[in-house]
Amino acid sequence: MRVLVTGGFGRLGRSVLRGLAQRGHEVSCTDTAVPRDTEGFTALPADLADAGECYSVLAHFRPEAIVHLAAIPTPFDRTHTATFATNTRVVFNVCQAAFDLGVGTVLAASSPTVMGYTNPAGWSPVYLPLDEEHPVGPWDAYTLSKATAEQVVTGFASRGRGRFHAFRPCFVVAQEDWRGAPVQGGGTIADRLADPASAAISLFNYVDARDAAEFTGVLIERAHEIPNGETFFVGADDALADAPLSDLLPRHTRITPEAAAALDGTAPAFSNRKARELLGWRPHRTWRTELG
Repeated sequence: MRVLVTGGFGRLGRSVLRGLAQRGHEVSCTDTAVPRDTEGFTALPADLADAGECYSVLAHFRPEAIVHLAAIPTPFDRTHTATFATNTRVVFNVCQAAFDLGVGTVLAASSPTVMGYTNPAGWSPVYLPLDEEHPVGPWDAYTLSKATAEQVVTGFASRGRGRFHAFRPCFVVAQEDWRGAPVQGGGTIADRLADPASAAISLFNYVDARDAAEFTGVLIERAHEIPNGETFFVGADDALADAPLSDLLPRHTRITPEAAAALDGTAPAFSNRKARELLGWRPHRTWRTELG
């Protein structure tokens, strides 16, 4: 299948490019800037927030499927206004151009943060572990932009042509991160394990970038076998912690011991059960097998 990856040279993008190619797909990429080393992938620089450029890129590559990763990736990279405007405009442009040009499948990256757990005013889960049925609680420009992206995907899915799905990759850990490279937000994976307070900000969620890439491949290949407009959490089978979350969450977050008690042993706060049951995907890597 011809697959276009937007934001293909980002933190998750490179793993998605490699993973899809390994599965036999013909992969191309677009990003705001194309590095010298494209690892052999055909790439075209473009600003997808510009509708004309977005249509031109899709017309150039004529993909059968799109993995849309392009976005301002964190809440602090740009102003709130720029973050919300860019992220929402880009996902709409990609979906609209894909719909108009007959692209069969679009997968759009959202974020677990749409749940609202980063809100400094406080947040409590209705239940744990968090799944796709749990209410969302976006509160800032970034989380609002990602929640809006999911609504855009749902809206296009309802039109009855093409397959549109969203996925929420947990904290992405690239291969170099396991070897001690600084991760998004600073520090290393070993630092996060040694200091639970730093990992508690994200409720100890994570996913190996290669596992997330495999997920996109499975979802592309099975997109027409499942109901349209689905959303999936994509996370590891365990938490990024060396103690049970039933102990750590009450100590480092506002989550009560009663709510945290649902997470025994190594259980994560985010469930990947839907992806396992609907797609047959499950992660193969954990920090216990990859770190050091």
